[in-house]
Amino acid sequence: MTEPHLGTTINSYDERECSCPREFYEREELNTSLFFDDCKRSIDFVLGYKTNAHDETEAENKEKRRVFETNLRNQGLELEEVHKLKEQLHFVKIHAPLEVLRRYAEILKLRMPMKESLCIMRINEKSNRLHNAAHYLSKKIPGMSVVNRSTKSVLSSVKSVFNFFLHNIYVDDEHFPKRAHRFTAIYSRDKEYLFDIRQDCFFTTAVRSRIVEFILDRQRFPAKHNNEMAFGIERLVAEGVYCSAYPLHDGEITESGTMRALLYKHWASVKKWYRYQPLDDVKEYFGVKIGLYFAWLGYYTYMLLLASIVGIVCFLYSWLSLKNYVPVKDICDRPNGNITMCPLCEWCDFWDLKETCNYAKITYLIDNPSTIFFAVFMSFWATLFLELWKRYSAEITHRWDLTGFDVHEEHPRPQYLARLEHIPPTRTDYVTNMKEPIVPFWRMKLPATVFSFSVVLLLVALAFVALLAVVVYRMSMMAALKLGSAPMTTSGAIVVATASAAFVNLCLLYVLNYLYSHLAEYLTELEMWRTQTQFDDSLTLKIYLLQFVNYYASIFYIAFFKGKFVGHPGEYNKVFDYRQEECSSGGCLTELCIQLAIIMIGKQAFNTILEVLMPMFWRKVLAIQVGLSRLFNNEPNPHKAKDERWMRDFRLLDWGARSLFPEYLEMVLQYGFVTIFVAAFPLAPFFALLNNILEMRLDAKKLLTHHKRPVSQRVRDIGVWYRILDCIGKLSVITNGFIIAFTSDMIPRLVYRSIVSKDHSLNGYLDFTLSEFQISDSPTLRSLTGDVSNRTMCKYSDYRLPPSSPEKYHLSSMFYIILACRLAFVVVFENFVALVMILVRWCIPDMSVELRDQIRREIYITNEIIIEQESQRARFERAKRSNSMLQNRSTDDLDMAAVQEPNAQFIKIEKLLNANLSQIEMDTIIHGDNKITGIAGADC
Repeated sequence: MTEPHLGTTINSYDERECSCPREFYEREELNTSLFFDDCKRSIDFVLGYKTNAHDETEAENKEKRRVFETNLRNQGLELEEVHKLKEQLHFVKIHAPLEVLRRYAEILKLRMPMKESLCIMRINEKSNRLHNAAHYLSKKIPGMSVVNRSTKSVLSSVKSVFNFFLHNIYVDDEHFPKRAHRFTAIYSRDKEYLFDIRQDCFFTTAVRSRIVEFILDRQRFPAKHNNEMAFGIERLVAEGVYCSAYPLHDGEITESGTMRALLYKHWASVKKWYRYQPLDDVKEYFGVKIGLYFAWLGYYTYMLLLASIVGIVCFLYSWLSLKNYVPVKDICDRPNGNITMCPLCEWCDFWDLKETCNYAKITYLIDNPSTIFFAVFMSFWATLFLELWKRYSAEITHRWDLTGFDVHEEHPRPQYLARLEHIPPTRTDYVTNMKEPIVPFWRMKLPATVFSFSVVLLLVALAFVALLAVVVYRMSMMAALKLGSAPMTTSGAIVVATASAAFVNLCLLYVLNYLYSHLAEYLTELEMWRTQTQFDDSLTLKIYLLQFVNYYASIFYIAFFKGKFVGHPGEYNKVFDYRQEECSSGGCLTELCIQLAIIMIGKQAFNTILEVLMPMFWRKVLAIQVGLSRLFNNEPNPHKAKDERWMRDFRLLDWGARSLFPEYLEMVLQYGFVTIFVAAFPLAPFFALLNNILEMRLDAKKLLTHHKRPVSQRVRDIGVWYRILDCIGKLSVITNGFIIAFTSDMIPRLVYRSIVSKDHSLNGYLDFTLSEFQISDSPTLRSLTGDVSNRTMCKYSDYRLPPSSPEKYHLSSMFYIILACRLAFVVVFENFVALVMILVRWCIPDMSVELRDQIRREIYITNEIIIEQESQRARFERAKRSNSMLQNRSTDDLDMAAVQEPNAQFIKIEKLLNANLSQIEMDTIIHGDNKITGIAGADC
């Protein structure tokens, strides 16, 4: 989980006045594998490649590496090569000197911490009004002092127990102390006096690797036919010139004193599932983008706890009240014998309603009075989750110096510039003030957009084809189970057919998802997005749309279409000359629950297995490819692990720029299962909670164990995922309202109690929901009974007139009454929930008043610091110019000045240099006004 509230306590590591991460000074000894051979210059990035003298392209690759590395040196980077002749492996260690870091920190507009001496800020403790009022009353009212003392004693005992409980849940301060708060400013070499750039940890390892990667992404290399994409380390890795490019971990997971080992032991361990996450340390080690993902995942898991408790309570209520539910008693213990039901499919036979006894019991566990309450609660929960996340995200944004970050400060993607290289720059970007080419709308942008839209529609249609295949499979399975050598009961056949179809659907989902992901990435590349954020947002929307249709199509079908338009016996509505699927007498809600549970739980279980096994599998494959049999055989070599950090990390898997995408996608799809269809599966939040507790730790362990250290990336928020979550929350109100109204039997039961039943009970409700059909009216059904059968009537679930009526089998007036009540419920439900959601959004501001005031105060103090420092520098520069002017005067003029006003100019210069004056005072003195007081009186 993650901390629900963020404090403002300011402290530091071991009383050091430094905001450095632990990895800079909590080491027992120097790890030489993190430095060049001189043990002074740090390794900020590593390029690894493998040579093969028999390869025809080796000479070409060698030339590409030579030119590329020469360009890196021209940018000021320092390189050192290491050769492993036995394995034909070569490594290029890269170090960014201070001058390069300063130059690119200004280009990237990085916010850096200002000097500690400039950042002193007093935090005034706000008085508690309630405490002050109680203290005042205890003095004015007799006897209140005794009550106050006894109350304090009780509260103190409760507080001590509560604090002991929280101490074992919050972040362990012993291993992860709170980081010191420092004011930050956008780095500029013109204002370098604000920063302590000589501090060892001023440019952290995360910042260093980010700057080096920015340089690597923009250096060219030679290519045939003037290839416009011949630049960037990603292209070189894709072409096999280099095997990998990565920053280094700070040590092994078993190496004491390293942040990696600390995070592995106290964050990634499943045994620490009950602990809040050390988000500040995660952010320092992996960067803001990954830190924000774990913050969001932790907060989502934290909020699922409340939803899970309410869902379990509703489920227990339905379980305890099952024995008193009258319709179930009428099915299982009917005193007047069985009820013959009409066949459910063309290949099926007549069946007895009593066969669905167990099915009816399962249906009630889902479809009961608590369903409405839980659906309304989850709609409020979804709104509350998003509003509180915005509030919590504002605190994280402030704490991680992202308040002023703007995505428009991003530089164009290298792939974007490469594809527009033949177009002359005609547009000047307002933010970066750099000239960039414009994408031709009619020639490139419009055709790519139309093509992308068409392919997406085709893929959506493919998802519906898969849905049709699942429907056909379910109908065939149902007929096979009923007509086989050992025919099953109707309820058993329904459950087995639904469950097996859900498993088949799950398998189809994974096949289609693999196709969707690759096509969506290709289509997004064609659309020519300028920045990486725009590219990621477009890709996210495409894949989520396709995944949404893929995962939810079958669930929407069962919830809103199956069994709704089938007609009646003797006159069925057919599609492609086949009858549509029918629901059992209890409706399709149980089938919806089975489909939802299998897809959700099965998907989570399968993804968890893949996340555990796939990284291990690919590491073994990589070990075989590079010929590292020692790793494949798990032979320990601690000396190697210590002396060759780059070699150890080379064998790890690449994390990739978009590796967080599948993690977000998995959680957002789960969020849809939890909210959109929660009325059909009240235990969905509980299973999501169990999965997320494990998911959080497995993701952390995967990052620390199996993957190279990702390059730090700076983002403002979770991006387009928030808008998707907001849309899901609004959609959930609509779907849950329609599920309760049209899929469940809630409204018919209410109508029966209110209008039909004399004692307002459910006695006779079962017969109320069934209509009669005369078998002789259908040749198909008559052939099933045979000539000697005395069966003349069968029943089916609908509200239609009996065979004895002149308008037999037409919809009855009760059908329209119930339909009107269903529609009225949808309108009332959705408007009520929407109104409350608006009220919740209005009551919960996006940012707390305390945080808003703190941000405003910090901005004010930061500006005052900059203004003061600029003023001091301006005074010093003016004084230097004045002193220079005095020195350039002729000797005669100096002698005359000395006679007329002894030492006056020198006294003036000295006081200008030493006095702490305002800008107005300094300007006045420089221009000759000697009436300023406070500086030696009239001598000035």
